Amino acid sequence: MRQPEAATMYGIVRGVQKDGVNVWRGIPFASPPVGERRFGAPLPPESWQGVRDASAFGPVSHQPPDRKGTRFPEEPPVYDEDCLYLNVWAPSEAESLPVMVWIHGGTFLTGAGSQPLFDGTALALDGNVIVVSVNYRLGPFGFLHLSPLGGTFTSNAGLLDQIAALEWVRDNIAGFGGDPGRVTVFGESAGSISIAALLASPKARGLIAGAIMQSGPSQALSPGHGWGITQALLAELGLAPEDAGKLRTLPAETIATAAGAVMQRLTGGAPALFFQPVIDPLTLPEEPVHAAAKGAAQGIPVLIGTNLHEGDYFFREGAPLPEMGQSLRALEQTLGLPDLSGLAAHYPATREGQAGILTDVFFWRGAVAFAESLLEHGPVWMYRFDWVVEAHSLLSRAVHTAEIPYVFGNLSHLRRLGLAISPAMKSLSDTMRSAWTAFAHSGNPDTARLQWPQYSLADRATLIFDEASSVMKDPQPDKRRLLFSLKEAGI
Repeated sequence: MRQPEAATMYGIVRGVQKDGVNVWRGIPFASPPVGERRFGAPLPPESWQGVRDASAFGPVSHQPPDRKGTRFPEEPPVYDEDCLYLNVWAPSEAESLPVMVWIHGGTFLTGAGSQPLFDGTALALDGNVIVVSVNYRLGPFGFLHLSPLGGTFTSNAGLLDQIAALEWVRDNIAGFGGDPGRVTVFGESAGSISIAALLASPKARGLIAGAIMQSGPSQALSPGHGWGITQALLAELGLAPEDAGKLRTLPAETIATAAGAVMQRLTGGAPALFFQPVIDPLTLPEEPVHAAAKGAAQGIPVLIGTNLHEGDYFFREGAPLPEMGQSLRALEQTLGLPDLSGLAAHYPATREGQAGILTDVFFWRGAVAFAESLLEHGPVWMYRFDWVVEAHSLLSRAVHTAEIPYVFGNLSHLRRLGLAISPAMKSLSDTMRSAWTAFAHSGNPDTARLQWPQYSLADRATLIFDEASSVMKDPQPDKRRLLFSLKEAGI
C-alpha cells in the first residue's frame, strides 16, 4: 500500500494510513530551540530534500518524569529541547475540511501532543475534520518572564511556539486536505488558558476562526510576579541577572531541577501555576479577560466550560492534604491576588473544602468571567461536564480532565482505569464529539440530537453533559453571586 504523502513549504512528508485515516507524525513546525535559541522566539524549520519520514512522533518538551504512566502508558517518549513538532490526522481523500488544532494541558509543566489519549483518529473520521496536535516548550523553557533581560531573550516562548504552529497550519494544512480559513483551536487546562492568551495576543490575530476552551480560564501573571519567579530561579541557580546568559549553556536538567525546587519552596506542594503566560508588551500586552472585553476576539465564536468537581483531581482522597492557608497562598500566587482569606469562611477546612475552592474560584468563576467578557463581540456557548462513574476511586466525581476521552472518542483510555465501557459512555462521547466537530464545521455546536442555546446574561444557558444531557439556566446562581461579590478578596 502506498503511504500518504503531503507537500509542505519545507518539503514532502510521508505518513501512514491506519483505520481509514492518514496520519503524519513528528512534523517540525519550527527550528530546534537549542543552544543560543534556548529562551528565544521560535524560528521557521529548515527545508529538506527528498521525502521526510513522518511515521513516528517527535521528541517532547523536558518535563517531570511520567512515573505512573498516565501520560504515556505504553512507551515513554524521548524528552528533548528539540521538541517543536506537530501531528496530523486526516480522513482519506480529505479536501478543504475544517481543522481542529489541539493544545494539550498539564499545568504548563507536562504533556505532549503525542499522548495516546489525544489520538485524533476517531475525531477526524467521525467528524470529517482534520485534527492537529502540537508540542510547545514547557515549564521554565517555555514560560519564564525573560524579556526584561533584553537581547534575544523572550517571555511566553511556549505561547509563541503555539502561534508558530498555527502559522504552520495556515501555510501548509491545505496540502493535507484542510481549509486554512476554518481553524478551530481546542484545548484543556493549560491548553485552554493558552487559548485565552492566543485570543488576546496580537501575534495570533487572523489565525483562529473558532475556539473551544475546556477547564481552563483566562489567566496570566503580572510582569512583577513573573519577574519575581525568574529572579527566584536565577538565585536557585546561583546566577545574578547580569549572568543570565549562562542560562543558555547550563544543562537542561539543571534548570528543570532548580525550577522544581523553587516551586516546592514557594507552594509547599499545593496546586499552583508558576509557569504560565505573563503580561508582556511584545507577546501578551494585556490580561486576556480585559483584551477580550475590548474586542480582541471580535467575531470569533467560543465554546467554554468546566467540570463539576475540577478540584477533586488535585485534592484526592488519601493523598497528603496541605494546610488550608498554604493552599490559599498557592492559589493567590497563581491568580496574582493579595488575599483570599475572606473566601475560606464559606468552605470547610477539609479536603472537600479545598477542592471546592479550587473548582469554584479558579475554574468556574474564571470561565464565567471570560465568557461574559466575550458576549458583546461574538457568540458564546457554555457547558458543564457532570458525568461520574459510581464507586470509581477517581471518576466517582467529575474531576479535571475527565471529559477528554469523551471528546476524542478514545474510551479505551478508561479501560486502563479499570472501567468497562457502557452504552451510556459511548452515547455521551458521541454527543460531545458531534457537538465539537459541528462547531468546527459551522461555528455552532447544534446537532440533530442536541440543541444548544447561546450563553447570555439573561438566562446563562449552560449545557450539562451527563447521562441525559440537557440545558440548565444559570446553574448554582447563589454560588455564582457569592463568587462575584467577594470584592474584599480582590477578585
